[in-house]
Amino acid sequence: MRRIFLAGSILIAGLACGGAWAAPLPVADGKLSVPGAPPRAEGDGPYTQLILRGVTVIDGTGAPAYGPADVVIEGNRIVTIESVGAPGLPIDAKKRPKLKAGGHEIELSGSYVMPGIIDMHGHIGGAAQAVPAEYVYKLWMGNGITTIREPGCLNGVDWCLGEYKRSLANAITAPRIFPYAVFGADRDAPMTKPDEARQWVRDMKAKGILGMKCFGYRPDVLEAAFDELKKQGMRSACHHSQTDVARVNVLTTARWGLTSMEHWYGLPEALFDDRTVQDYPAAYNYNNEADRFGQAGRLWAQAAQKGSDKYEAVIAELLKLDFTLDPTFTIYAASRDLMRARRADWHDEYTLPQLWDFFTPNRDHHGSFFFDWGTEDEVAWRANYTRWMAFVNDYKNRGGRVTVGSDSGFIYQLYGFGTIQELELLREAGFHPLEVIRSATLYGAQALGEGNRLGSIEPGKFADLIVIDENPLANLKVLYGTGHIRLGADGKTQRVGGVRYTIKDGILFDAAKLRADVRRMVAAEKARRGITALPQP
Repeated sequence: MRRIFLAGSILIAGLACGGAWAAPLPVADGKLSVPGAPPRAEGDGPYTQLILRGVTVIDGTGAPAYGPADVVIEGNRIVTIESVGAPGLPIDAKKRPKLKAGGHEIELSGSYVMPGIIDMHGHIGGAAQAVPAEYVYKLWMGNGITTIREPGCLNGVDWCLGEYKRSLANAITAPRIFPYAVFGADRDAPMTKPDEARQWVRDMKAKGILGMKCFGYRPDVLEAAFDELKKQGMRSACHHSQTDVARVNVLTTARWGLTSMEHWYGLPEALFDDRTVQDYPAAYNYNNEADRFGQAGRLWAQAAQKGSDKYEAVIAELLKLDFTLDPTFTIYAASRDLMRARRADWHDEYTLPQLWDFFTPNRDHHGSFFFDWGTEDEVAWRANYTRWMAFVNDYKNRGGRVTVGSDSGFIYQLYGFGTIQELELLREAGFHPLEVIRSATLYGAQALGEGNRLGSIEPGKFADLIVIDENPLANLKVLYGTGHIRLGADGKTQRVGGVRYTIKDGILFDAAKLRADVRRMVAAEKARRGITALPQP
């Protein structure tokens, strides 16, 4: 078994939202047990010319929506966006772009177009969850996610690079993938010298890896890695694990050149002004998931108060460093309301039974920590969210970059659906809907170093778009693949919304069909197991 050594702990590939995890990575005949995606059998195009007619455009820059407009795509690039009239009036035919011979057009009057969503924390399943990549990709694409950053490549560096290259060539139905290797991947021993960290970065660059994901490490070794990343033009993400945060917090890594912090670990510690370590109970054991997540929900209460000198100094320094916050609010949502997360609309038809088994309370499964989760834990976590969201909103209001990441596949959060929930949670934190969409699109592209090619609807950029028949600015819930419940004029309830088309690299995918494929996968697995419903405690 290949192990990844991190900060004195053994991290087995398969971990996401929480530090070192001692579960083994299944290997069969020397190969990972996570199936890669099959060859692409979905999507039409790219076209010599594709025109989306009569849409209302939400361009992702923070600008207000406008329309009707015709969006012209040639190959995999946006060529022009032409305003063709005013709401309530007939389309001005003279303003419409002409369809070229061999071109394709779709009449979409009343529909909205926005950039494809960028999920900055998207793990492609994992051996412990036992879900195939096709399932994960179609959930993402069916919910409008056209780009993901894979923070860690925890299914293996070579596996991750293979999927990245296949997606880049559109050989599979999948979002764009930005592979970031976990620090220490492919090594058989821990790094004890700064030069070893530098060599590791160079080795990953030579393989084709685009960035690094870390959890912490011995400071001199980790600092060398960040310095080498800058020299190699690579980017980085960090979950500041409690096992190392006393030595390396968010300010430490931001000063070294970290691109983005994941979750919020390391930020309250940077805000301590009356202590230097978290107030751990004497019986606390980091390897006990209930201890770890239970006490994590009490951490923001120990940080400096909003408006204090320490609070203002930390925000000011992070802003000066052009630092990115990737909060992943969604992955902890079950901590403040377990029943709501466990009984979410999408589980019945979209959650594979093996993933449901992984979510169910279990001392061996990462993030399945609800051994005896009660009122006191949920109340603490709600207060934790209040302080955390206030900081993130303040950071955004001062001009800081906040992105969208989900970390789904853990803690009752499902791929795709968790990403949309993250948009709702940014709205709860105080973001205007236009700010939410900018975080989910342009700001993610900027954090990836791709702001000139991705993230907004502008001429020259890649044609990564989603089409929806409802207005997401009025209600972000319409982006969920399960739609939104509305009472119709006839007095009957109906489901509206769900992404209609997902366009990636100029290729037009029927998002509803992708979601239907996932439902068939889930139904087939239930039939194989002889069950009709996911088991409840």
